[in-house]
Amino acid sequence: MDDATREFDRLRPRLQGIAYRMLGSVAEAEDIVQDVWLRWHAAARDAIENAEAWLVAVTTRHSIDRLRAAKTQREHYAGIWLPEPQITEPPATPEEVTEHADDVSVAFLMLLERLTPEARAAFLLREVFDADYPEVADIIGKSEAACRQLVSRAKAQLREQRPRRSVPREVYRRLLHTFARAIEAGDFATINALLADEATLVGDGGGRVPSFPKPLLGGRRIAQLFYAAFLRYGKGVRFELVMLNDQWALLRFIEDKLESAQTFDIEDERIVRVQVQRNPDKLRRIAAIHGGGS
Repeated sequence: MDDATREFDRLRPRLQGIAYRMLGSVAEAEDIVQDVWLRWHAAARDAIENAEAWLVAVTTRHSIDRLRAAKTQREHYAGIWLPEPQITEPPATPEEVTEHADDVSVAFLMLLERLTPEARAAFLLREVFDADYPEVADIIGKSEAACRQLVSRAKAQLREQRPRRSVPREVYRRLLHTFARAIEAGDFATINALLADEATLVGDGGGRVPSFPKPLLGGRRIAQLFYAAFLRYGKGVRFELVMLNDQWALLRFIEDKLESAQTFDIEDERIVRVQVQRNPDKLRRIAAIHGGGS
């Protein structure tokens, strides 16, 4: 392995992280990183003063271009578009919990969809990847003042909608475990009690499998939906507690096939929002790891 390959491999997680947060798709992020690798391999590296800055810039610019095209496609998406979840490892230390926070959660990626590609890039580079404004300006191709304004507006736009993490991670895990066991046991009272009255559920079937075309509103209606699966499949429904996008989440299997990946927002020890990813294309990588091909 030559020095250029070693340098690229060292920075690959950062590049993948930028592309994934920009696009909300593991597959598209991998394509971006592969394209960047090919450009890096062909580049005159003796003219590149800072390898990391060059690679981050090329990755971000590619991601902006790809996101512009993706936004047009998502306008014609069948039903509600949700990000593709990815398997992550539980944080090893309390410092890692604080470091990762919510900057890659499914709910956060959904909020980022409201931003323009340039605003999304500027916000992520500055607020998540700690780039300074001169670097952001160089990458985005705008003045520092314009980039500061982009980031400021993005923060204001996201502030009100961004979910609060008001429960400790271990409490979050315990609540999801209780929720899953209640569904498996057909315990409607517990299912309903764990859902806030104003809870919302959104689902992504991608036109491949049935899903709700608009959000399902109300904790009791959502509880009835989960309970209906128990009535229909009984012991054929099971859950696995996993870490998706740095948050505890649930995988639901029906008759031993992965049916959905479910992520949650919890406030005051009650579930306020459920994101249900059912699109088989977006579950393929998870199914390959956890079995139960969708």
